[in-house]
Amino acid sequence: MVRKKGSLILCGAFLFVAWNALLLLYLWGRPPIGRLGEGGGAEPGGKEEWGVGKGKGGQVNLAGEVIRLAEEVEVQLETQKKLLKQIESHRAVWVRQKDVGKRETDDTKKVKEEVVHQTSKPPLPAKDSVDDRAQTEVQRTTQKPVHTVAPDSKLEQDQAIEIKEEIVDKNKLVTSVASPDVIIPILVIACDRVTVKRSLDRLIQYRPSPQLYPIIVSQDCGHAETARVIASYGEQVSHISQPDLSDIRVRPEHRKFQGYYKIARHYRWALNQVFNTFSQSTVVIVEDDLEVAPDFFEYFRALYPILRSDPTLWCVSAWNDNGRDALVDSSKAELLYRTDFFPGLGWMLLKEMWDELEPKWPLAFWDDWMRQPEQRRDRSCIRPEISRTITFGRKGVSLGQFFDQYLRYIKLNTQFVPFTKQNLSYLLKEKYDEKFIKEVYSAPLVKIEELQQGGSLRGPGPYRVQYSSRDSFKVFARNLGVMDDLKSGVPRTGYRGVVSFLYRGRRVFLAPPEGWMQYDISWS
Repeated sequence: MVRKKGSLILCGAFLFVAWNALLLLYLWGRPPIGRLGEGGGAEPGGKEEWGVGKGKGGQVNLAGEVIRLAEEVEVQLETQKKLLKQIESHRAVWVRQKDVGKRETDDTKKVKEEVVHQTSKPPLPAKDSVDDRAQTEVQRTTQKPVHTVAPDSKLEQDQAIEIKEEIVDKNKLVTSVASPDVIIPILVIACDRVTVKRSLDRLIQYRPSPQLYPIIVSQDCGHAETARVIASYGEQVSHISQPDLSDIRVRPEHRKFQGYYKIARHYRWALNQVFNTFSQSTVVIVEDDLEVAPDFFEYFRALYPILRSDPTLWCVSAWNDNGRDALVDSSKAELLYRTDFFPGLGWMLLKEMWDELEPKWPLAFWDDWMRQPEQRRDRSCIRPEISRTITFGRKGVSLGQFFDQYLRYIKLNTQFVPFTKQNLSYLLKEKYDEKFIKEVYSAPLVKIEELQQGGSLRGPGPYRVQYSSRDSFKVFARNLGVMDDLKSGVPRTGYRGVVSFLYRGRRVFLAPPEGWMQYDISWS
């Protein structure tokens, strides 16, 4: 349409110029009008050519001739005026059509870009090391498009971070619900515990959709009885087996830690299967001794867009290290926090983060390695007030470390919270930090003895107890009943050095002095 309008305008302009040229040639081709009495004409002796203008005595009627010529010119000028108006009107239409076409082109380009960004990478062919039946099952349950594609270069990663920061700054992020098409696989890390049945039973019981939440059980150790338990679930889960069951060569003083080396090897293999073989964009990792809460899937689906959009976050965890019944507010199951401590024990990881971690994945002690500043890079995780997982496995490579003292008392949430219907944008760093710092440091500063005696305190708090050194933190933590260990200087559940919990029904912030800047790794 635009091309046709342009051609019409060009033709009109050409006709206008041609008409004027012909008129000029016509006028220039006339001989000058003869003098009175000489009978001038177009041709020598052609007096009859102008005979209509003769008056008495054969003289030319000059006034009549001038009037006739003026009338002809007026008619021609009127015709040219109409032609110019038509050209102008067509030009205006052409300009409007051109603008509309440009907008349509830009809109089409924008839509195509959005489609490209939302289109998944095609599934990669399964590797030979994965059981053929398991490959078919996982690919069948994970064939829907994933939400995003990981950047292929550092430049693209930097651009993605800049875009995320811009979204955060303008607070235009839609954080209430993840796209219903996003597949969130559950990776169950298993070995030789037949009690994996308890974990799988709860996952299947609470799973809202097998298509959106495919369960992949990755088994190490080659334990036949555990393999039979997993196989008994049929198509409800996909069973893959870590192929390398050999011992790992370690230095003599680490022989007793052989199990930790095998776990790190298994994690690396299993995560590569999820992200590289099955081409998923995210995963939630649980171990075979974890039981999940009724809103476990709701929790991770609601927090997926927060994790993907905030570059200052690197994981979402279902676990509260200080989640014992006496330390949490049972009336606030919806309460969520940022934490600088990597909790694990039911946690979500994005493929982009795995692409960063996998090349330097450690040979052993992967969870403590994750807590080192070189990996954390000042990023945080999301954790709940009340845990969405509990561990029931005293048996393991840690030989029950912390289980009898802490883990067995962790409270599991039983109240379903509709997180996907809530606005969770308060967890974005800019909003969260401002409110968090104000709340912590506006709380009355009290001594630990006042909390323990409680007589002089009024109301549920919050109250602030201040520590200034590693030793003072550990003393206060032990006396208040929270975990006192630090990893790379970060206390469990800590955010900006602050540990939040309930003590005898009062909210307490165990906090460093105001103006805190960074963690001291020598405190570990």
